[in-house]
Amino acid sequence: MDMSSFLVASADTFKRARLQMQAYRCSTLLLRQSPLNLASFAPASRRGVSYNPLSWLKQNLGPSVKESQTPEEMQAAREEAKKAGQTSLFEQAASTKTATLPSALKFAVQKCKTPAKPKPDSHKYSTANFKISHRKLNMLGRQISGKPIDYAILQMQFSEKRASTRIMNMLATARDHATRYKRLEEGKLVVAEAWVTKGPRPPKRVEPRGRGHYGTRTHFHSKISVVLKEGKTLEQQKEAARKRKLHRIVSAALVREDKPIRNPSPTWGW
Repeated sequence: MDMSSFLVASADTFKRARLQMQAYRCSTLLLRQSPLNLASFAPASRRGVSYNPLSWLKQNLGPSVKESQTPEEMQAAREEAKKAGQTSLFEQAASTKTATLPSALKFAVQKCKTPAKPKPDSHKYSTANFKISHRKLNMLGRQISGKPIDYAILQMQFSEKRASTRIMNMLATARDHATRYKRLEEGKLVVAEAWVTKGPRPPKRVEPRGRGHYGTRTHFHSKISVVLKEGKTLEQQKEAARKRKLHRIVSAALVREDKPIRNPSPTWGW
């Protein structure tokens, strides 16, 4: 036998062994996944019929028409499973009623129920610490305190102070957050509180002076905080002030009014 014929015979043997190994692996995988009996994989000499894996795959895993069950058949299947004691936990939980629970379990269930959270009535917001004196910032805080949110933003929009732009943006953001996250009515928002807090004090700076002298300069940092609440609008405040002023007016009528004299003079008027 020459070298070429030996290589051809070896290649045929190796190919035959590889095919046998693939067939063995395929049959082992089918045995693990299929519910068939082991007797169905007996040799052809015992059964008289050869086994074809492709036909089994086409029969069991191939596309076919799925028959839908009627509600009566599904209810009958549930009844049979219930009699055999094979019902699922979900069906058992659905069939169980609250009235059949013991009193101790009822009390535990009622205790575990979390109460509903109350609706928030205010929203707090503040700026970051920035370079400004707390005395200068406090003047702007007094200007917007007690005002409706739109009126406060308008005041900061036309203010000549350098920090007014930052406060205007902070008020606009606070109004947006109050209406979006706290569900407060935008038309009734009022700056109920406004206060200023001192920030961290940075290191002192050297300030050169004349004739070889020097001084120290301190740059203060502070921030402003506001609390928004639902209150009276600007029109409602004006209407209340008008009614209050009209109520104070005492007219000269024929019938004497039982009201005290306002700002009486210290002496007789005649």
